[in-house]
Amino acid sequence: MEENEEINENLDSNIDDPQNELTKVTGMYKDWFLDYASYVILERAVPAIEDGFKPVQRRIMHSLKELDDGRYNKVANVVGHTMQYHPHGDASIADAMVQIGQKDLLIDTQGNWGNILTGDRAAASRYIEARLSKFALDVVFSPKITDWQQSYDGRKKEPVNLPVKFPLLLAQGAEGIAVGLSTKILPHNFIELIDASIKHLKGQKFKLFPDFPTSGIIDVSNYGDGLRGGKIRVRAKIAQLDRSTLVINEIPYGTNTSSLIDSILKANEKGKIKVKKIEDNTAADVEILVHLPSGISPDRTIDALYAFTACESSISPLGCIIEDNKPLFIGVTEMLERSTDYTVELLKAELEIQLSELEEQWHFSSLERIFIENRIYRDIEEEETWEGVISAIDKGLAPFTKHLKRAVTEEDIMRLTEIRIKRISKFDLDKAQQLLDSLEERIAEVKHHLEHLIEFAINYFKNLKDKYGKDRERKSEIRIFDDIEATKVAIRNTKLYVNREEGFIGTSLKKDEYVADCSDIDDIIVFTAEGNMMVSKVDSKTFVGKNIIHVAVFKKKDKRTIYNLIYKDGKGGPSYIKRFNVTSVTRDRLYPLTTGKPNSEVLYFSANPNGEAEVVTIHLRQVGSVKKLKWDMDFSDILIKGRSSKGNIVSKYAVKRIDLKEKGVSTLKPRKIWFDEVVGRLNLEGRGELLGEFKGDDLILIITQKGIVKTIKPEITIHFDEDMIVLEKWSPKKPISAIYFDGAKERYYIKRFLVEQENKEELFISEHPKSVLELVSTDWRPMVELEFTKPRGKDQKPNQEVNIEDFISVKGIKALGNQLTADKIKSANVLESLPYEEPEEVVEEHEDEEVLEGEEGDAKKTNSEDDSSDDDIEQTTLF
Repeated sequence: MEENEEINENLDSNIDDPQNELTKVTGMYKDWFLDYASYVILERAVPAIEDGFKPVQRRIMHSLKELDDGRYNKVANVVGHTMQYHPHGDASIADAMVQIGQKDLLIDTQGNWGNILTGDRAAASRYIEARLSKFALDVVFSPKITDWQQSYDGRKKEPVNLPVKFPLLLAQGAEGIAVGLSTKILPHNFIELIDASIKHLKGQKFKLFPDFPTSGIIDVSNYGDGLRGGKIRVRAKIAQLDRSTLVINEIPYGTNTSSLIDSILKANEKGKIKVKKIEDNTAADVEILVHLPSGISPDRTIDALYAFTACESSISPLGCIIEDNKPLFIGVTEMLERSTDYTVELLKAELEIQLSELEEQWHFSSLERIFIENRIYRDIEEEETWEGVISAIDKGLAPFTKHLKRAVTEEDIMRLTEIRIKRISKFDLDKAQQLLDSLEERIAEVKHHLEHLIEFAINYFKNLKDKYGKDRERKSEIRIFDDIEATKVAIRNTKLYVNREEGFIGTSLKKDEYVADCSDIDDIIVFTAEGNMMVSKVDSKTFVGKNIIHVAVFKKKDKRTIYNLIYKDGKGGPSYIKRFNVTSVTRDRLYPLTTGKPNSEVLYFSANPNGEAEVVTIHLRQVGSVKKLKWDMDFSDILIKGRSSKGNIVSKYAVKRIDLKEKGVSTLKPRKIWFDEVVGRLNLEGRGELLGEFKGDDLILIITQKGIVKTIKPEITIHFDEDMIVLEKWSPKKPISAIYFDGAKERYYIKRFLVEQENKEELFISEHPKSVLELVSTDWRPMVELEFTKPRGKDQKPNQEVNIEDFISVKGIKALGNQLTADKIKSANVLESLPYEEPEEVVEEHEDEEVLEGEEGDAKKTNSEDDSSDDDIEQTTLF
């Protein structure tokens, strides 16, 4: 106790002592954190605009240059050498070096450096080797114009920035996470960067878009010049190998085959897609085979792969660089301009140094000639002191130095004294003059380059392109993507049930009434006998309201599904009839389809996926003097309105019952369908080429360059082959004309045929591998012109016009056809077809079917009167 009291007294006395003031650590922590953040930003995570390198990358390149002798060095040795400059562990240096090597630009690699396609890691640094590439030696290093600084321990000198004469930052890309900020600069194409630099030097505008080493397809419509807020979408390249197999040949940037396959398997486990088996045959090139179960649509599965797996992803660029020791956010256009301007400055500095060296060489060569030619070296024979020697030479040179470009210095004289007697004795005046002439030519050339610096820089970039641009063409295909709605391509992996009386829907009510198959991302629309409607997400069990009369999977923006309704407006009120569609709603909100009065009741309801309008019979109760107790009503006489419209009055008297008298037909018009070549999809919005007006049983005709023809139902999920040459509405009676080269017989044949089997893919040329389709026409009476190859030593055969209709009759699709000519054909060209009037089709009134699932259509309107107000369509759009 006494000891504790003594300690407390000492503490109190120390506190009272003004020399022992307390120091708060708040400010210290603030400074420490700011220092740490600055260090991470400037020294680790963000590249410099001058050379495009982070510090660790710059130090690796500097070490490779110091070790460079033309041979490979062990990466472990390079890492150890780099640690003289980089105050961090060897693992971070090795990882950074592997990343540079995998970009195949600056480092010439040997050994297992990993695989960016499969995600395989590189071998240990003691097993792999590296040296600088010829490109790196040409554009990255120039010691004479490099600024140097002390290394972290003061023992070595390292470059502040490397004099990179190329937009290397944009070619390699960069990604880093610092404290409080990050950077993500995407890689761009080597050749396109050079072309953009040349355009900038010429004062022309240019655009830059990313190009990824993993290839794939990219949508750059929202790239935003690589600034914050921009976004690009990347997709794998998926093609249909056969009816039950898809092949992935290119993958999105940021993924590898392992992660891509994992994402497909996870989507399969969750029931988003159905996959039978996956094979990974990736070696030098990507090849992933996705085997599908029988009955699964390949086109729909391709969309599902984009919607639910890593086959499509979004990348958000963020252009952040270091300039003057400060982070700066700029776009790729400005990065390219700054890099190009910096390259011009470096080229100018190199030319100025080269000019200075040439002039210095010319100056000393001139002095040497004067010294030897005029035998001035004899003037120093009698001199006994060094000062006398210098003075004698200076006097001897004086009469001959008027044409020199600068004054003679003592250092020049000292260099003259170092000339050996052997050199003086073998001095050749003619060779000396030739040397001076060549130096003067080179000096004039360098001065010309300096005077025409921009032209010199343009030629420099052109030389880089010619020297290193081979096999560096664009790998990523730029294309505008179509938007894929997940609900339309999701596999319906669960079953929906309903308990109508109690008002429950869900996937767990297996003892109740089955409704339909659905996916777990679907929305369900429900109608009750009280005249209420609700849309709710699929769940295991959801209460929506008692006495359910209709439940179905809801399609957003669906104007083709028309609901026909007759309801009683409140207790003892009149009855009304209405037709409406539901395009957008607020989820889990109860919508009244009546006027909302208590005790309203639905008397008749039907849901019609193609806008069918049936005929019903109205039966009234016997009340008072009502004479007409029964009559028919046709829903096709009722306008299609919004769901909140009141409708047309049926009767002010009580309705006994309503019977269905006649099933209806669609009241919607045939649909106009367009093909948008930009995204390669069908649409109803008028984008691209109009294919025609389609009814429910109409098909489209597709012909490919491989000689394959097929007719299919036009659906929005269709993926078209890249070699498609014909896409149009199919007319079953119109023949197809084709000219092809038969590889087996080595002759040209012509044939006309009809498509014999719908929804089947057929080959209409011979199966020989050398058989080639030359021309195909779907005109009724086509004309073609044949241009023949000129035989050696013979006259050119004149062009020949062929009326295909007269040349050959319509035969079967498998027929060989008639031989066109024995001569070699240079080309076959389609001429203007002969006139022909296609017989008009008789179109039945009201006939229509749903053509494109889930798309919008135009509703037919009639002149019937509606005593309700205008359409009151809900403005809130959900989902």
